[in-house]
Amino acid sequence: MLRGLANAGLWADDVDAAKDWYTRALSQAPYFERSGPDGRTAYAEFRIGDRPDELGIVDRRYAPPGSTWGTLGPVAYWHVDDVAAALDRLTGLGATPLDGPTHREDGFVTALVNDPFGNTLGLMHSPHYLAVREQAAPGDR
Repeated sequence: MLRGLANAGLWADDVDAAKDWYTRALSQAPYFERSGPDGRTAYAEFRIGDRPDELGIVDRRYAPPGSTWGTLGPVAYWHVDDVAAALDRLTGLGATPLDGPTHREDGFVTALVNDPFGNTLGLMHSPHYLAVREQAAPGDR
């Protein structure tokens, strides 16, 4: 039923500030943006990684009615080659470390950070991710 990460969506009160921060953190600009009726950026989307996966930033004004944020919910973990280096880079850009790096069984390493906009990002060095990537057809890597 679940076939893979389609989009990791993050919320921000100021999408332009979040877009700028993620542009620096990812070393690339978003490939897609949409403005709201007031002309402010309402959505920005990046394609990142080997597949490439979608990371979207949505204006918090469009959150479902009654939603509350600020508590840890589902976390998308993104594969990185070096968790400690990724953690250092993101904290250097203003993210707050929450956990890790934590060395787990079989070569997995994880860490969590909060971006400056209150979203939790998971960082993971995943031998499984690398094995699946290696098994993919050359055009899919």
